[in-house]
Amino acid sequence: MSVSSFDILLAALRPSITYQDTNMRLCISLIMTLSILFFFLHTLDSWQPAIHLYYCILSSIFRIVRQTCQVIWQQLQDTVMPEPKVDDWMQIAEGFERDTQFPNCIRAMDGKHIRVKKPPHSGFRYYNYKQYFSVVLLALADTYKFIIVDIGAYGSTADAHIFGASRMSDRLQVNHLALPEPRQLAGSAGPLALFVIVADEGFALTPHVMRPFPDSSHDDSRCIFNYRLSRARRYVECAFGILTNKWRVFLSSLQMSPDNATLVIKAIAILHNFVRIHDAPSDQNLTATSVGYDHSRHR
Repeated sequence: MSVSSFDILLAALRPSITYQDTNMRLCISLIMTLSILFFFLHTLDSWQPAIHLYYCILSSIFRIVRQTCQVIWQQLQDTVMPEPKVDDWMQIAEGFERDTQFPNCIRAMDGKHIRVKKPPHSGFRYYNYKQYFSVVLLALADTYKFIIVDIGAYGSTADAHIFGASRMSDRLQVNHLALPEPRQLAGSAGPLALFVIVADEGFALTPHVMRPFPDSSHDDSRCIFNYRLSRARRYVECAFGILTNKWRVFLSSLQMSPDNATLVIKAIAILHNFVRIHDAPSDQNLTATSVGYDHSRHR
């Protein structure tokens, strides 16, 4: 994060993160608060180094991380992860068609398992098929930014079930996401085509979710379709890769309860978008071929 972006973040959070001095001691400044949070998010051994570096007890560091993550989500969600409008969907669809030759594609969707320590008395609810305990970050992404996220599902739950039980899916089925009206594809005389989200084989085929054809018995047209769908879907895979490499806390297990882990993941998703928007990285305009709003959830 650049200095100018850090200053913008300070200004956005200052009204919501304020502490008062007392007769016994001075309060922690906002700069120190964000420094503790960023140190935690960039460190594999999450807690112990911060105790010695910032001269804070563990309970204070944990409280700072939890409260600051909550404020970041509440204050910046509408700014860096706004709900798209019809014009936004159309612009994204044009970008996908230009870069991946997949028409009427509005987003790429996938789920990512975030390691957590085993919650007490949870059985195997958080134990995933990769053989570790996790919560799931389900995301829709465009050019390496997250547009809609659903966070906190059990690691043992399949991506398709998470999506089917989410408010995101409910709103998509009744078209409360302001999707554009179906349109005729260029060079086609067939029926009007819906705007769709691309996903992998783990998701069910629905009118607004497109998945690849099965591997068996492909003809040329199906191979071309799968290839282009894969190019469009790489955006969300690349977004997850950038997220993990920038916020190194994801390279190890989050040593906290699933509820607190969900707060941290929400804040990191917001900070990821914030950096992509304000720092304008040099790979912002790369296509998928060259690399490849929280909704309340229902368990």
